[in-house]
Amino acid sequence: MRSLMRDPVSVAADHRGGAPARVYQRGRRPGTRDPAPSRLSFRLQRLWLTPAVRALTRIGLPVFVVVLGLGIWLGDQGRRADLIAHVQDIREKIEHRPEFMVSLLKIEGAGPEVSRAIRAMLPTQLPASSFDLDLDAYRDTIARLDAVADVSLVIRPGGVLEADVTQRVPAILWRKPQGIEMLDTTGHRVATLLSREARPGLPLIVGQGADKAVPEALRLIADAGPILPRLRGLERMGERRWDMVLDHGQRIMLPETDPQAALDRILALNTAEDLLARDFTVIDFRNKDRPTIRLSDPALAAFRQVQSDSLKVRASQ
Repeated sequence: MRSLMRDPVSVAADHRGGAPARVYQRGRRPGTRDPAPSRLSFRLQRLWLTPAVRALTRIGLPVFVVVLGLGIWLGDQGRRADLIAHVQDIREKIEHRPEFMVSLLKIEGAGPEVSRAIRAMLPTQLPASSFDLDLDAYRDTIARLDAVADVSLVIRPGGVLEADVTQRVPAILWRKPQGIEMLDTTGHRVATLLSREARPGLPLIVGQGADKAVPEALRLIADAGPILPRLRGLERMGERRWDMVLDHGQRIMLPETDPQAALDRILALNTAEDLLARDFTVIDFRNKDRPTIRLSDPALAAFRQVQSDSLKVRASQ
């Protein structure tokens, strides 16, 4: 009896035949199921508690099955072609809905010639889908026009493509061997003129590199003031300095540096001594410390005659 209590399992002998009896575990009734999990079940439960395994089973496995099915279905070339055609048809129907169609181009701020050029540059014929219009590329194309300073494009409700154009304003004319160009205040080309008479109110500049010094030329013209009615234009000399060309073939040679100060001094002398009314061909102010006046041939002959008469008078005395 003591040995049975010490051992976890007791073995009883059958009184009838002496055969071994069933083996019973201590504390367990015969015919009941062992509640402890098996080793395989225990390992599977521990594996299921791993986050990576749970994510792979719940997400990765369904995704793999779906991708595998799509791959098998799209493996057929005919089905792929039908799918692409169907998607393209849906896209065409969406893009060509009435609310996405552009039927009118409206241009603001541009003259007739610039408006015609802008309409000619439209990449597609209207009406067209707004998805077929590359507004950035169209804006860059319009901005390359010399007469256009800036442009903005926007599609308004009702299918109207509106182009708001800021056009360059001609400020001066530049005469070249090839013709006459209109320039704005920065020296940028605006358009070509066939004749000077087409824009008589604009001042004229000539000479190589004159377009690069347009702001300075405009300042000199603005300071000319009293002699502006006599001013015929400015000539760029050696791409360094300006000559002011007046009527009657007269010329004022300005220095390379600070030409406005030299012009102000000439205007002061003209106010005090009526300098520009004299018979001269050139007033040279390139050297501000030593200005010179070149007289015309008749004036020079008269000056020499006066000097000769003066010498004769002095000799007779």
